[in-house]
Amino acid sequence: MEFNENKIIAFIDIGTNSLRLLLVRINPNQSYTILSDQKEVVRLGEGEFVDQFLQTEAMQRATLVAQKFANMARSYQAEEIVAVATSATREAANQDEFLRLLKREAQLDVRVVSGLEEARLIYLGVSSGVHMGEEQGIFIDIGGGSTEVIVGDQAQYAHLDSLKLGAIRLSSLFFLPDETDPVSPDRYALIQQYVRNATVRTFQRVSQLPFSGAYGSSGTIENLADIAAQHFFNRKRQRDDTFTHDQISQVAGLLCSLPLDERRDVPGITPGRADIIVGGAAILDTLMEGLEISTLHVSDRGLRDGLLVDYLARHDQSGLLEETSVRRRSVLQLGRACGIDEDHARNVARLSLELFDSGREIKLHNLGSHERELLEYSALIHDVGSFLSYSNHQLHSYYLIRNADLLGFDQKEITIMANAGRYHRKAMPKKKKHPEFAALDKRSQNTVRIFAILLRLAESMDRSHTGAISHAHFRNGDGDTVILSIQANHDPQLELWGVQNHRANFHKVFNRKLVVETEIDHKS
Repeated sequence: MEFNENKIIAFIDIGTNSLRLLLVRINPNQSYTILSDQKEVVRLGEGEFVDQFLQTEAMQRATLVAQKFANMARSYQAEEIVAVATSATREAANQDEFLRLLKREAQLDVRVVSGLEEARLIYLGVSSGVHMGEEQGIFIDIGGGSTEVIVGDQAQYAHLDSLKLGAIRLSSLFFLPDETDPVSPDRYALIQQYVRNATVRTFQRVSQLPFSGAYGSSGTIENLADIAAQHFFNRKRQRDDTFTHDQISQVAGLLCSLPLDERRDVPGITPGRADIIVGGAAILDTLMEGLEISTLHVSDRGLRDGLLVDYLARHDQSGLLEETSVRRRSVLQLGRACGIDEDHARNVARLSLELFDSGREIKLHNLGSHERELLEYSALIHDVGSFLSYSNHQLHSYYLIRNADLLGFDQKEITIMANAGRYHRKAMPKKKKHPEFAALDKRSQNTVRIFAILLRLAESMDRSHTGAISHAHFRNGDGDTVILSIQANHDPQLELWGVQNHRANFHKVFNRKLVVETEIDHKS
């Protein structure tokens, strides 16, 4: 099934601690736009894990929020609402009662997923947002009632596991509802031993699977990372931050040392998690120790994102999903959401890479394969700013690329690509006048300057958006001259005028003179 017009879909994740809503518009060009991303804490699993019954008040809280989310989706005229429930619901003896309540009050047909299906969806959501290359990684998601552990590469999982360990579950097992005292080292050691006992088989299986990077997701892990960032870096957590096992262990010790009222005031903590955060910290601390994870990357993606990826795959929206690179998918998603002329963007990218490769061969620059990849992505989205306004669209391109939260890239890479979009036309970068450029390190500044020239030349060579230029490459001329050899399908007068305009800036960047030669293939 293909979408011939915009289609709005809602995804609702009914978890043990929180409900989440992801509202998405899927476009005919196979891109999608996030319309809303909502989260409400309901503590559905509160008091459940002793007798396996969802409490009446908890079900009512969850149903009220589910109704609110469903009504919001319908107000956007969502054609479909995909709702799933996880650990708390699947283990509840009164599961049917809760599902009937959701059907009656919120008009939702909720699918209860197994632990392994939950793990699969989490893997889809998180792996689709990280750049792993050829490596295999391990994924950990700590929910309120269960913890999922997955090993996989960019395209396929090798191991799925769902453990009956969660922040609410452990808190209800090891603490009384009204306990507010600090957690003694002996109590914390007891919780850790419980986790070790529950993960023996997982440790055995995972020890046979090689992995390099480790990725943590879920509210519990995000909040522990928020606390660690404040404690160790004295600032809010940033996208590229990673955290060591020692740092997580120290955060756990800090949280245990404080009574509940003081725990709520720890910098970075979400106060509503203060009563269950120790249980979550014990799980992560023990898993990192047992699996010998030294460093953890933190992702804000999870099951709801996996529901979207799964939905697109099942409905043959394979245009983006076939792109094996997370980075390429993310770039194309931004470009298509902004309505770029994709044929023109691909022509500019192709010509830019031909110039990059031939320029490297004649030692015009010393950039490598990493910068080559960034140049291609920069070329694909250099015109996204036209989505807002063509006038000064290079400035809009900078803003959109800088703030689009492109998946699989670090902040420096995003900043380089944003600046490449900023300087693909009009003013060249100047440190004194452009603080966003001046903030880059010297190598990155040089990269942006080179990208700017190559993009300007490539953009001019497809100025008419007709693909008039089939190939272009640099070669050395006499003395300090560089020859730009252009092969054209027909007389490219408009394109050549544009190219000639960049000779002065070419000389400023490379300290070489640019001479243009053209060969026209009259048979084309």
